[in-house]
Amino acid sequence: MSESSRPKRSLFRWGCLAVILAPPVLILLLLGISLLGKFSLSLGKKVAVLPIIGVISESDQLVEHLKRYGKDDSVKAVVLRINSPGGGVAPSQEIYEEVRKLNAKKPVLASMGSIAASGGYYIASATRKIYANPGTMTGSIGVAMPFVNLKELVDKIGIKGMAVKSGEFKDIGSPLREMTPQEREVLQSVVDNVHMQFVNAVALSRNLPQEDVIHIADGRIFTGEQAKALRLVDELGTLEDAIREAAQQGGISGDPRVVSPPKGRASLLDIIREEVRSIIDGKITGGVIPLQLN
Repeated sequence: MSESSRPKRSLFRWGCLAVILAPPVLILLLLGISLLGKFSLSLGKKVAVLPIIGVISESDQLVEHLKRYGKDDSVKAVVLRINSPGGGVAPSQEIYEEVRKLNAKKPVLASMGSIAASGGYYIASATRKIYANPGTMTGSIGVAMPFVNLKELVDKIGIKGMAVKSGEFKDIGSPLREMTPQEREVLQSVVDNVHMQFVNAVALSRNLPQEDVIHIADGRIFTGEQAKALRLVDELGTLEDAIREAAQQGGISGDPRVVSPPKGRASLLDIIREEVRSIIDGKITGGVIPLQLN
């Protein structure tokens, strides 16, 4: 065999081998691409569970999470897991508004734990569907502005309180003296105004007549079963039920990938800051105590 014929024969053999192996290799390649596509597709479809736990004293972090889920195309639906007795008016309203904005983009559902009352219910009402356990404590549609009067105590001790103020109502709510009828009237008008904001938000979000909400908006609480009968809750069910429903509304078939915000470890400074805030919130000062949805 001549030296020149050997390369030609080798090329011919490799060519035949390529023809034989090409179909199965191509099939495996296509199958791999298909499986990879399905795998990445399943990874890209998530239901986010956002916990709202404890007294609602600030809104920044929750609002930030809601905004991020709104921009994340892989998150197809969001479930708010609420375990809160309520809290401040302003932070509850800020979270409520952000939930409404997100709900216009993708499904947002609520799952109530042990308690989702007052500000907790305020936020839940903004979602597309509310789940509660039969024994969940919810409702408490009302507003409170608590005060403590220490006048008799300071009189016994022999302390006199004085205030230099720029206007008649500047030291309204002072614990060192009795509240005047005019001051009570001013504060009552503020409470009544915020109360109607709460009523109107629930009536709008839950598609209920305002009169029906006013009838039950006297601060009373309800069980999950009672709330469902009053149309404050849509379904009795668990967090898992809410997640399944959210996945279905988000167009996810099968079990969704569930994600939650990372739990950061609190630093010593965070703990001290939170403790100081609690002390300040509970301390009686000469100013107006913030309105509470609880």
